[in-house]
Amino acid sequence: MRVCGKLPETGQAVTLRVEAGRIAGCEAGAERPDLGSPDAWLAPGFIDLQVNGYAGHDFNIGAWAGRGEADLSPAPVFESAARAGTALLCPTVTTNSREAMTAALRSLACSLDESPRLARATPGIHVEGPYLSAEDGPRGAHPLEHVRDPDWEEFQRFQEAAGGRIRLVTLAPEREGALPFIEKLALSGIVVSLGHTGAEPETIQDAVRAGARMSTHLGNGAHAQIRRHPNYLWEQLACDELWASIIADGHHLPPAVVKCMARVKGPERLALVSDVVSLGGQKPGRYADGRYEVQPSGKVVVAGTPYLAGAGHLLDTCVANMLRFSDLSLAEVVRCASAIPARILGLESRKGRLQVGFDADLTLFRIPPAGPLEIVATVCAGEVVFRQAEPPPDS
Repeated sequence: MRVCGKLPETGQAVTLRVEAGRIAGCEAGAERPDLGSPDAWLAPGFIDLQVNGYAGHDFNIGAWAGRGEADLSPAPVFESAARAGTALLCPTVTTNSREAMTAALRSLACSLDESPRLARATPGIHVEGPYLSAEDGPRGAHPLEHVRDPDWEEFQRFQEAAGGRIRLVTLAPEREGALPFIEKLALSGIVVSLGHTGAEPETIQDAVRAGARMSTHLGNGAHAQIRRHPNYLWEQLACDELWASIIADGHHLPPAVVKCMARVKGPERLALVSDVVSLGGQKPGRYADGRYEVQPSGKVVVAGTPYLAGAGHLLDTCVANMLRFSDLSLAEVVRCASAIPARILGLESRKGRLQVGFDADLTLFRIPPAGPLEIVATVCAGEVVFRQAEPPPDS
């Protein structure tokens, strides 16, 4: 298969030759492509480190996570993400009872075992919780009755249920026993991310020394009001050892905050995530017996309040917003959605770059004046998982 498009770094049109799921060659120009066009941007496939569900489908078990009557089938979430340019994603299982989380992880593992296509699109599972702050604000939408202190034996059961696929864990370092737990996770090759935390700056530093390497959706899952300084946001922003993921959906962070975070972390330590939930992509209205509302903008809130109840947009929106909110270049923003997530997961030797020998994970897109990216095609391991419909011929 021959795939053509413009390189974000130079604007030059190139054609990639894809064979056996990998990039086998690259040449200048755009002659006889099977996919793409000279006016589309050609990027490494977008990688979303945090996806809870979408359009009524959920990776979690339990009424709170599903926002009501969610379907647990994973395939539609991957299909929706591919339409938004996401070639790979980390299904995210969130705080619940041990039984519910184990069941969700086992269900996911079974689906991935049965579908090589889904398995290729899953670089790992993200477990967000249950070892999070119990405080209002930092806890976010995670249920108070299920947040708890780290338990290594419990986590081993989670990993067993997941078939060894858990690659990323979000936790609050101030929980009792968190620091030795972080050390064990890091020694096991699992990426530890700090999130839903109200930790003192010294505890953030201790967590980094123990092996934490990332901040989850920095700026969210936090108190509504905190002291000016010192605080856990400044500490994580200043820490060069921590990558930061952010949600640039236009609702979770104001544009000025996105711009500042991009300037502080830079394109080498910043990853774009959607953190989308099952109500994302749903029609405006109230759901789950009226508890949650999807607004016309796609914003998901607790009904009758301004409080967010999850994210409603995928990476096509987040990438477009990052271009408009920050002063990063197109090439730098693309890295935040591809090369940096690949590096966080330890996959930088085969993913996140348009290089011969690398996996053929590709996202082709155009940039409209407003709104999300226009996705032309998405390729995962050499397979076209989404292709924009051809316009009807003129009658």
